[in-house]
Amino acid sequence: MSKATTSFDYIIVGAGSAGCLLAKRLSEDPTVSVLLIEAGGRDSYPWIHIPVGYLYCIDNPRTDWRFRTQPAAGLNGRTLLYPRGRTLGGCSSINGMIYMRGQARDYDHWAALTGDDAWRWESCLEDFRRHEDHYRLDDGGSEQQRRFHGHGGEWRVEQQRYRWQVLDDFAAAAREAGIPATDDFNRGCNEGVDYFEVNQRAGWRWNTSKAFLRKALARPNLTLWHDSLVERLDFAATKGAEEPRCTGVSVHRQGQQVTAQASREVILSAGAIGSPHLLQLSGIGPRELLEQHGIAVIKEAPGVGENLQDHLQLRAVYRLEGARTLNTMVHRWWGKAAIALHYLFKRSGPMSMAPSQLGIFTRSSHDQQHPNLEFHVQPLSLEAFGQPLHEFPAVTASVCNLNPTSRGTVRLVSADPREAPAIAPNYLATAEDRQVAADSLRVVRRIVEQAPLAQYRPEEIKPGAFLQSDEELQQAAGDIGTTIFHPVGTTAMGRADDPMAVVDSRLRVLGVSGLRVVDAGVMPTIVSGNTNSPTLMIAEKAAAWIRESVSSCGHD
Repeated sequence: MSKATTSFDYIIVGAGSAGCLLAKRLSEDPTVSVLLIEAGGRDSYPWIHIPVGYLYCIDNPRTDWRFRTQPAAGLNGRTLLYPRGRTLGGCSSINGMIYMRGQARDYDHWAALTGDDAWRWESCLEDFRRHEDHYRLDDGGSEQQRRFHGHGGEWRVEQQRYRWQVLDDFAAAAREAGIPATDDFNRGCNEGVDYFEVNQRAGWRWNTSKAFLRKALARPNLTLWHDSLVERLDFAATKGAEEPRCTGVSVHRQGQQVTAQASREVILSAGAIGSPHLLQLSGIGPRELLEQHGIAVIKEAPGVGENLQDHLQLRAVYRLEGARTLNTMVHRWWGKAAIALHYLFKRSGPMSMAPSQLGIFTRSSHDQQHPNLEFHVQPLSLEAFGQPLHEFPAVTASVCNLNPTSRGTVRLVSADPREAPAIAPNYLATAEDRQVAADSLRVVRRIVEQAPLAQYRPEEIKPGAFLQSDEELQQAAGDIGTTIFHPVGTTAMGRADDPMAVVDSRLRVLGVSGLRVVDAGVMPTIVSGNTNSPTLMIAEKAAAWIRESVSSCGHD
């Protein structure tokens, strides 16, 4: 097979959420050259852009890596489909489009763990605002809204374009259960109930490819390679330096093995699964694991692929009477036709829906100091993702533990870069997580018992009202729990004296020069909410630091 070599100043691996933002920011300097490499194809598949199209993108090889988890004891031996975006825009092209930052305490905790005040909430807020284009400020907004939101940036945030009476009633029931109303989940404390805001523009999905990349690709100093698999990072010893330097990447592209060299930095933005896998394939990771697969150790880093955290959602399903839900609409041909026409002419209706419409943040018990549960409430139900909707009216209240204490792993299983790593989220591995799971299902029941929902005569289908004890509900959580697609933590940032830290607080890989990781994997602890927009905030910080490092000294 022929080989070729080419050179750039920066190489970004992964054109997902972080990679698209980084490509735009770094290429704003016309004196540098930037290469962005994506294993998947262009985001030209129509279902990427229609909000309901996530149904056709997840588990589709055109847009998804189609990973599966290892059998999990906490899930009673089950494995899960583990979607990760494989197309321009990455997970922002297949996710739920929910705009959520988490809680201020998440970022203050990162600052304490790393010793770097750049991660404090007030600093992170500026980075969120920098790329935000929030609908609340379209007409100027209030002083408070301008304090917490930005306008004119690339990342559009809008209200959902369709409401359901049954969800309005569910929200009223939550308020009657003692959960306050809120009009903004993104001011640092997200406790309350309201409809989610979404990353859409005029009824279309707004992914990071459209937001950050499309116009930037007109720049002569930005090169995109799609359908190109980075197989390994390349390293060289640097004269007089103790650390090896990452000099570029080896790529399989258009039937060739290509070496792309980076004179300044290689930046991994392949996600919390892809980045640790690529580091391990390249000789950075736990020594025993690398030697087991015949991979030469470039840098022993026991934290690579460890510390995996994810939000496990428990899908409580209630059968209703007399409710208008998506279930009954799609089981009639005229219902489907009406849905299609509604979207065609108004960019509204069920086809404009995010997977979850109503959000609730609350506490699993009175002894919780902060909201530790997130609900994604949907006017529909089905046995499992990818299966048909039930033929009866129903609502699904998915609830997840925002701050799980269970930790999992991502580990290569072979030196072949085409072989998927072993993903073991290790859900419900701790007694604390199992107790929160049982308590959270009781919170669902408390809401459903309130008067605003009585008109629908709700009947608990899953997990089943006959399950009452902690032990029964914990067993049920293992039966019905599934990922909500928020893996983080596998290349965690930390202090230099933390043996499990992979990157420093400025996201540089410890013990290696010329290499950073910029994606959700660097989160030392998972945020208290959805992870896509926090990943953009991380990339915004990283872009500024990378440019500052060049202006100050030429190299890190």
